[in-house]
Formats: sequence, structure tokens, C-alpha cells
Amino acid sequence: MDIGTVIGLVIAFLSVGLAVVLGGDPLALINIPSLVVVIGGAAGAVICAFPLAKITKAHTVILKSVFNEAPDIEGVIKDLVKFAEIARREGILSLENHIGDMKEEFVVRGIKMAVDGTDPELIRVIMETELEGVMDRHMQGKMILDQFAKYAPAFGMIGTLLGLIFMLGSMSDPSAIGPSMAVALITTLYGAIVANVFAGPLGDKLYQCDQSEVLMKTVIIAGVMAIQSGDNPRVVESKLLTYLPPSERDAFGEEQAA
Repeated sequence: MDIGTVIGLVIAFLSVGLAVVLGGDPLALINIPSLVVVIGGAAGAVICAFPLAKITKAHTVILKSVFNEAPDIEGVIKDLVKFAEIARREGILSLENHIGDMKEEFVVRGIKMAVDGTDPELIRVIMETELEGVMDRHMQGKMILDQFAKYAPAFGMIGTLLGLIFMLGSMSDPSAIGPSMAVALITTLYGAIVANVFAGPLGDKLYQCDQSEVLMKTVIIAGVMAIQSGDNPRVVESKLLTYLPPSERDAFGEEQAA
């Protein structure tokens, strides 16, 4: 689980909740019709905007924004350098005996193809195609969250207009003006909260998760191709370290030296 996502969501919701408690009666901000307009309307619009098959599977991708651990790219580099040393010393076919030591399934698939003697260009094409598939799935999940963040305020505005219409239609009855005005204002609030406290931040976090996974898989592709071509382990390490920021490269070098 990405504890940062959870902490961020909790802080955001607590901040809004604390403002409500300190500002007045929390029960005054509970309005079922407003919730129906914002949540139901935005959900319906999102379902309409995407194929149903993608909607039903979107939760598995969206959950990665919360239940996702940052990839250990440095660990992957160490493993690939180790496998390069084995391949250099014992031959690439010997890596088949070390598949059980490989932590990343993407590494396993690449090494298996290299061991089987698959054409290097074909290995690259297959692995890059899989990477593109991962990026596409993540982008679909982010798009769904982005659209939810877009439609929620819009339906909040629709609820506001409905509330104003109801209020103007009942000006002769002072007791009906208050509830109608509540719907008018609270729906806008609900739309803003859904967009800026939930859907928007999770969409941005999903994008960051996608970038991290893409970087890790890009490193793996480069490592597998270097191993397949028989590069010296030091060359493999130098190639892969170029994907890390300079500060992380220095830390990696110090750790290896120690």
C-alpha cells in the first residue's frame, strides 16, 4: 500500500471535515438529493463516456493508486547486473537455472526469450509491446478518474440550477426557500469535493505510478537486451544507471563500494 496516498486523502478529508465542524452544524451539509445529483450524475456520465468493459475493469487499475508500492529500480539494476555476470561467466543458457531467483515477472519473460535464442529485435518488440499495453491500461484508469473529476463539478452546477429553480418556484412559501437554497449550494460543494479531494488527486497519483512502472520496465528491457548481446557486467551497470537521477547513481555507487 502507498501510505502517502492514504495520508494525503485523510488529510484532505479531515481538513474539510474540520472546517465544517468549526464553522457550524455538520448535519446542515448532509443533503441526499445533492449527493444523488453529483455522484449519480457523474457516474452515469462516465459510464456513458467509456465502453462498459473498460468501466467494469477500471477499479483494478484505479486501486493501484492506493495499493501500490514504489518499484525498486535500484534492486532491479542489481539483479540484472548479477545475471549479466552469470551469463558472462557461465553462458546465457545458465540463466535458466536462476529463473527462480528473479523477482520481477517482466525480467523472467525477457530472460526466457533470450535463453531460448529468440531474435534480439523480436525480444525488444515483444517487451515494448507489453510495456505499451501497461501504459494504455493505466491511461484508461487515469482518464476515467479525470472524467469523473470533470463531470462532478458540472453536475454540482446542475444541482445548483435545480435548487435555484425550486427556490424561485416557491417564493410564495418561505418555508420552502431554505431547503431549495441548500440544494443549490451544497451540490456545488459536493462536486468540488469529489473532483478536488478524491478523483483529481487519485488520477494524478495513478499517473505517477504509471511513470515509475514504465521506468522500471524500460530499465528491464535495456538490461535484458544488454545481457542477450553479451555485454560486460560493468557496461550493463553503466547503461542501466543512466536511467537514474545523478544523486541516486552516486548513492548506488557508494552502496556497491561499501
